[in-house]
Amino acid sequence: MWDLVLGDRRINSLRLVAPMWNGTRGIHRLGGAVVPEGNQKKERTILQFLTNHFYDVEALRGYLLQREMSKVHMKNRSFTWLEEQHGPYSAGAFFILKQGGAVKFRDKEWIRPDKYGHFSPEFWNFREVPIEAVDASDCEINYEGLDNLLLLKELQSLSLQRCPHVDDWCLSRLYPLADSLQELSLAGCPHVSERGLACLHHLQNLRRLDISDLPAVSNPGLTQILVEEMLPNCKVVGVDWAEGLKLGPEEQPQDTASPVLA
Repeated sequence: MWDLVLGDRRINSLRLVAPMWNGTRGIHRLGGAVVPEGNQKKERTILQFLTNHFYDVEALRGYLLQREMSKVHMKNRSFTWLEEQHGPYSAGAFFILKQGGAVKFRDKEWIRPDKYGHFSPEFWNFREVPIEAVDASDCEINYEGLDNLLLLKELQSLSLQRCPHVDDWCLSRLYPLADSLQELSLAGCPHVSERGLACLHHLQNLRRLDISDLPAVSNPGLTQILVEEMLPNCKVVGVDWAEGLKLGPEEQPQDTASPVLA
C-alpha cells in the first residue's frame, strides 16, 4: 500500500488490485494518455496502469515471465519446412543467424549478422556444403532449439558460451554429434552442473572443452578431474584443478621435522 502524489494532490492508500475488465488487453501504450468518463484526458503513470491490470506484484512478475518464455519458445521453434526445402545445413545456419550467432561452412568465411540483425543470404547457396563451426555465444538456444543443430553431422566446433537457457538437459542431447564434434565451449552457462557434464561421456572425439565460470558446479576442481578421466583425449580448460578442493583439519599436512616443545 502506497501514497501516490499527482501534482499538488495526494492519493492515499493506493492498492495493487484489479478492477473490472475494461476491454484493455496486454501491456501497451504505457506512456500514452487515456480518455476516462466525461471525455476528459488524464495522464496516467506506470504505477497507476499496473494497479489497473494486476492484482499484485507477483501477478505482474508471472505475466512478464510468461511473455519472456513465449518469446524464447518462438525463437527455438523447429524449421522443418526449411530443412525440407533447403537441406539441414542451410536450415541450421538460418536458425543460428536468426538467434544472433555465427556459422562457418566448410572452406568458407564466417557468416555473422550485423548490429541490426541482418545477414547475407549467400548461405542459401551452400545447400550441399557442411557446417563445420557454430558460434552461438549469448544466444537463447534451449532444449527444443537444439533440434535445428543435431542434424549437422559434420559439426566440429560448437560454442554455447553464456547461453542463459542451456542446461543439463541440453547437454544430454548432444550425443548425435559424437562422431564429429571436437571443440565445445560451455563457459558462463548459468544452468550447467556436474550432472550435465557427466552426459558428455558420449563425446569421445572431443579434443577441447571449456567449462570455465559455471556457477551451478559446486566443486570445479574435482569436476575437472572427473571430466578428464571421462574424456581422456580431451583438454579441459577454464578451471584451476585445485579450485574447490579444500582439506579438512585432519587432512592438513603436518611438519614432522619441527621439534616438539616440552
